Amino acid sequence: MSNRRDFIALLGGAALSWTDAARAQQSVPVIGVVNAGSREASVSRAAAFRKSLGEIGYVEGQNVAVEYHWFSGQYDRLPMLMADLVRRRVAVIATPGAALAASAAKAATTTIPIVFGVGEDPVKLGLVSSLARPGGNATGINVFLWEVAAKRLALLHELAPRAVRVAVLINPGNMPSAEATLRELPEAARRRQGTLFQHKCFNSG
Repeated sequence: MSNRRDFIALLGGAALSWTDAARAQQSVPVIGVVNAGSREASVSRAAAFRKSLGEIGYVEGQNVAVEYHWFSGQYDRLPMLMADLVRRRVAVIATPGAALAASAAKAATTTIPIVFGVGEDPVKLGLVSSLARPGGNATGINVFLWEVAAKRLALLHELAPRAVRVAVLINPGNMPSAEATLRELPEAARRRQGTLFQHKCFNSG
């Protein structure tokens, strides 16, 4: 997928930017990968990550070290984890598909490069100053998840035009995602006259 290639290309560029001080302390750059899912559920993603690193010249265990951190929805662990990565001066912090992890990384460091993959607007999340000129130490990709969610609602309305009640499950533990859902989808529903938006919360743990 192009998004995956873009993410890895950004990650490779960030790895090249690690400082001379860090280079003197470690023989190879260390990438800290922080993922919201579980290790078991992310086996294929980890394999794709390694493969893509290889495509841009990085071989795990040879010229790069990768630390994988799976926090399985336990978002309260993020501040401590990020503080540890910063303390050990990893070369890059990668947060694919985890807006809360990207925000935690941004709060923990202004110098270590952060490569994120988010579905929300990175400007609204405070990760970058603007899309045209991100600034700071964070870069990444936005998959426009909420724009797609509104399109899905429109498609659902076309498939079932008589439907007047739409239910959406949200995870209150993932606040950026939950807040974006509650903000964007009701507005999209209001644009569809007669559509009632309802949401149901569930716990990830």
